[in-house]
Amino acid sequence: MLTGKNIVLTGCNSGIGLEVLKLLVKGNNHILCIDRDTDNLVKFDPSKVTIMHLDVSSQEAVDAIFEKSQEIFDFIDIFYANAGYAYYEELDNADWAHIERIYETNVFSPIYSYEKYVQYLNGRNGIFAITVSAIGEMAMPGFSLYSSSKFAMNGFQQGIRLEKPDNVQLTCLYPVATDTNFFKTANKFIFKKPFPVQQPDVVAAKMVEGIENGAENVSPCMLFTISKQLMKFMPFVRSIYWGMEKKKFEEYKASVKDGKAVKWDD
Repeated sequence: MLTGKNIVLTGCNSGIGLEVLKLLVKGNNHILCIDRDTDNLVKFDPSKVTIMHLDVSSQEAVDAIFEKSQEIFDFIDIFYANAGYAYYEELDNADWAHIERIYETNVFSPIYSYEKYVQYLNGRNGIFAITVSAIGEMAMPGFSLYSSSKFAMNGFQQGIRLEKPDNVQLTCLYPVATDTNFFKTANKFIFKKPFPVQQPDVVAAKMVEGIENGAENVSPCMLFTISKQLMKFMPFVRSIYWGMEKKKFEEYKASVKDGKAVKWDD
């Protein structure tokens, strides 16, 4: 169990982040929790959890996180950049701002946070963690922009491992589709989730264990790990899988076109 640590955790009001928080508060940790929504965070012990209502998608926001951290912590032991979101859509409309928004949150913010954290450490030992995602290793239909943002983070973590200082532990999480509100924010209409789907508490437990054990990468779904090897040596397996997921996407597009799509909350 991680205990006695000062931790910055972004994107923790729901999903994987919330489950990670539930595990961290079991130890003698002090966690600075950052999210745009905080309704679930107010339920935690305020002696362990400090809430910061903030959208992390700007330089000013990340700077503010570090300022707040230095107000309440003697030292930041762990910085976990977990915040992120997806679009599930057909890219048939040119919209620069739409692209920029997702990259500001999923790419610019964690990269800038890493730079700030390394500078802050100034040679001291620290842990930087990122939720990358399995979709950062294999793209999926309907998630093109989200996939591209996670491919960017996967490339970043690969490159930074070759140049990061020895005092920084970098741990990256690669979850498959996780059964959270993540999908409801990706599109207002119901769509079939990619296969396979894991529970967020399972993913969170693997990540916390990975951070504690100094793991470089955490892949909580064994099926995905095995499938990657199968697809490497038998490419037709990937083609079959992509065909299944493309069928789901075509069904979603047809339902929207026909006016038969149903909203998640209907």
